[in-house]
Amino acid sequence: MRQDDSGEDTRSPARRRFVAGSVALAAGGALTTSARGAEQPSELVPPWMRTQGRPVLSPAYGQPSAHEAAVRRIQFAGTPTDTAAASLTPLQHLHGIITPSGLVFERHHAGVPDIVPERHRLLVHGLVKRPLVFTLDELMRFPAVSRMHFLECSGNTLTEWKKPAPTVQHTHGLLSCCEWTGVPLATVLDEVGITPDARWILAEGADAAAMTRSVPLEKALDDALLVYAQNGEMLRPEQGYPLRLFLPGFEGNMSVKWLRRLKLGREPFMTREETAKYTDLMPDGSARQFTFVMEAKSVIVRPSGAQQLKGPGHYEISGLAWSGRGRIRRVEVSVDGGRTWRDARLEEPVLPKCLTAFRLPWHWDGSPAVLQSRAIDETGYLQPTRDALVTARGVNSYYHYNGIQSWRVTERGSVENAHA
Repeated sequence: MRQDDSGEDTRSPARRRFVAGSVALAAGGALTTSARGAEQPSELVPPWMRTQGRPVLSPAYGQPSAHEAAVRRIQFAGTPTDTAAASLTPLQHLHGIITPSGLVFERHHAGVPDIVPERHRLLVHGLVKRPLVFTLDELMRFPAVSRMHFLECSGNTLTEWKKPAPTVQHTHGLLSCCEWTGVPLATVLDEVGITPDARWILAEGADAAAMTRSVPLEKALDDALLVYAQNGEMLRPEQGYPLRLFLPGFEGNMSVKWLRRLKLGREPFMTREETAKYTDLMPDGSARQFTFVMEAKSVIVRPSGAQQLKGPGHYEISGLAWSGRGRIRRVEVSVDGGRTWRDARLEEPVLPKCLTAFRLPWHWDGSPAVLQSRAIDETGYLQPTRDALVTARGVNSYYHYNGIQSWRVTERGSVENAHA
């Protein structure tokens, strides 16, 4: 074994790389000095080190770097107008599991109302012992909780029923994850008192569409929240300011925004949004109704559609997994179109009804590959293949698609939707 004066093995790969780098750096420094003269600044000192930066509180509300201008929501093309519309979260550009408030997807039925918080009221009535009207200030006096949960539109991934979309923002962008702060709905229901025959709650929003959905009382008493804050600040207007209902793990339209009324009753209220819409058309012509829970799902976000690999070598496959029934237990990844699978590493925290990040090291040899992931939640539910889902439900559904997503890597390193 060869050793230098320090006793270290000079044949060590790490040692050789360090020495080689030091020589190159020294040579580069000598060239810079001889070419420019000792008085000239080195190219290693960038221009932003030679001048003062912008002052504090400019702007007063922080904004992303101008170099991140491409990280933005885009409008979903499948909605009819600018007010009855949706926008998509750029999952391919995000890191971790929390979605910044300014990038959380939007879905509106009649635009975003401009609500004066001091004038907003929540009426709780119907099959209750003491019908009450609450101001926002009164609701904020109740003991609050903060929880991290995903929010997913039931139409997320609807493109994959029939016509594949190019990027993960287009396929899975009706998905976000935030810290939600508010009052447990059970606390407010305890304040009004529930009559023994109550089984359902009608939730109504204060937007021009008067968005309404029927909510099982069992869910309301379990983990439902009356939310007024998101990611540490008050709700954004497009997310329901000043008050929204939040039902962890349920389809997003049921977490009614701009919440103004809760009416308790014996039966579901059969509103427009749960009869003419938000049902699942089956192959025999029948329609599934009240498919509340968002089943286990996952997607690889890097590498994913429209991204480009820069030649063979080491890459990290990373993605997100979630389930409306609880925690993610495992995520398996395939690089050969589902013929073989490997367990990915789950990143902490792994929380119920929350996005879970997963990672897997991968050496790409330059040959074509098909990348897939499949989630298994704590109930044992396994995310299905697209073929299995279509066999069971046909292709006339619009909502609740949770099939395995496939990304094809070509020999050129380009990544595209394989729709497998």
